[in-house]
Formats: sequence, C-alpha cells, structure tokens
Amino acid sequence: MKSSEAGRSAAPSRRRLWAWFSALLGGALVLALVLGGFYATQTWRSVDAITRTPDLLPTADPIDTARPEPTATAPGSLNYVLMGSDSRGGDRGRSDVLMLAHVTPERDRVYLISFTRDMWVDIPGRGFAKINAAYAYGGAPLAVRTVESLVGVRMDHAVVIDFTGFAGLTEALGGVTVDNAVASSSEGYSWPAGEITLSGDEALAYVRQRYELPEGDLDRAERQRTVVKAALTKLTSAGVLANPAKFTEMTGLLSQYVTVDEGLTTDELFSTASSMRITGSDDIRQLQAPISGFRRTSDGQAVNIVDEENLAQLAAAIREGTMDDYWAAHHS
Repeated sequence: MKSSEAGRSAAPSRRRLWAWFSALLGGALVLALVLGGFYATQTWRSVDAITRTPDLLPTADPIDTARPEPTATAPGSLNYVLMGSDSRGGDRGRSDVLMLAHVTPERDRVYLISFTRDMWVDIPGRGFAKINAAYAYGGAPLAVRTVESLVGVRMDHAVVIDFTGFAGLTEALGGVTVDNAVASSSEGYSWPAGEITLSGDEALAYVRQRYELPEGDLDRAERQRTVVKAALTKLTSAGVLANPAKFTEMTGLLSQYVTVDEGLTTDELFSTASSMRITGSDDIRQLQAPISGFRRTSDGQAVNIVDEENLAQLAAAIREGTMDDYWAAHHS
C-alpha cells in the first residue's frame, strides 16, 4: 500500500503525528507521518536517509525450537521488534533493550511489550540462555527469530537504535520528564522519587540501571517503557510540532542512529502512518512479557523464568488481534 500524493500534501494532524512517533519511539520506532509543503519535503528526506539493511530479519528457514512455527498475525495488525544495542568498540554486544511493538488490526492501539534481558529462553539453534544473548550470538536476525519463537507470530519489521542515538534524541528534546517510582543513583547521577527530567547521558544511565532497584531487571524494563512514552509525549507537544526546525532536527537525528530492515521503505512508513487512528498517549499501552519467578542456573546465572501459561495467552492475543481483551484481563 503506497501513500498518495494527496496524503503527502495534507495538513499535519495530531493523529498522524502520534502514529509515527508511537511507532518510532514506542510502538515500532519508525512509522512515519504525513505532512505538507516544505515541512513534508524535509521530513521525507530525513526519513529516506534512515539506514536500511537486509540483515535484520531472519530467513524463512524453519526455526529449530520446540515451540510451534510462527504464523501470520491478524489481518491489519503489525508487529515490530525494537532493539537497543549496547555494542562498544566494534563488538556486536547484547540487546540491552528488546521490545515488541504490536499495532492492533484497527490501527488504534500500540502495545509495547518488554522482554527483560534476563528472561531464560530457548534461543533457536543455541539452546537455553538469557534472551539478550540472542543478539550476541546471531545479531538482529536471531533476536527477532527468538521473539518469533516465543510468541508464535512472524515479525513484520525490525528496528535497531544505538544508545548514542537515544541520548542524542533526549538532548535534542530538551529532556524528558518522568515520574520516578524509586529513588536511586547510578554512574554519578542521583534521582529522587517523584517527577524528574532526564537528558543525554543521564537519561541513558537511568534506563540502563538495574542494581539498587527493588525489582532489578523488571524495574529497568519499566523505566525504559516510561522514558519512551515520555519522549512520545514531548515529541507530539505543540513546542515541537509547531516548530519545523525542531521537528526536522528530530527526524534528522533519528536518521543518523536508526537502522531498519530493507522492507521498511519510506513509502511503507508514510502509508502505514496514514492508516493509524491513535489519538493520544492512552492509546500507547505498556506491558511486560510474563514471567513466573526467578532462579539461578547451574552455572550461577540469575534468570527470569517465563510464565508459559500467560505467555501462551499473550501470543494468542497477538496472533488473533485481541490484545485489548488481554490488556483488560492482565493489566492492573
């Protein structure tokens, strides 16, 4: 489905802007908007400059795992794997952030589902390990394949953003404000409980911390989702949307640090954005992939145990397009 010239020249709407940013930073990191005139031209150029590669999605080879082969999802829905890499010095690194962004068939909700880095899962072809090891073992394709094997659904697209890009984005936004649940400190920064504003390296330190947090990896995943949502809120604020220079700065920054699969073309991004019906932050919902507890492996690793029963329900909701029902039953 291609976006029409009329769509490209339409005046910017809050719904379409939310569509892009809910995916770009929350739902799929890279859905695009439809803007008009010079503003649209500048945005199009920035989005078109995003790095695209054939090396993010897995091949269609059968998955070597005991779980069922992934299937197509409900018509109209979209599934994106979002990865934040901690690669350093040329090393591939591990995926410090791993999320599934599920867009509902009606295109009126985006569900952000975190997979904690210490989830103990069967990595296809490698055996059991922490889920973040999939990226180290086989890069983005194996990380995507691992998510597919867990939820039993083929992923439509994959997005990787490095931490430099994340820090730069928060700086360009002038900081993002979140409600910090637990007072803590890390890497020379201290955060009291309550409302705090984060930017640059401090924002990066905040979303990477897990020690000193009462729920460790779970609290970190929640922080990551909270900061993403705060960035979305600011990106769609009047101060950004009414300022073409600031908005173009945002899209230009993302084009420097974001890598997507080759199928996520600029036309595809804008076409998807024009179909979205998201109206505000309430339509972006956050979930944790279910775990049942914690344990140590025989070699002493502290891991999160997958809640197989609830994961099966989550997988069915994604596959059948019934995430709203799953949310109502499991969100507290």
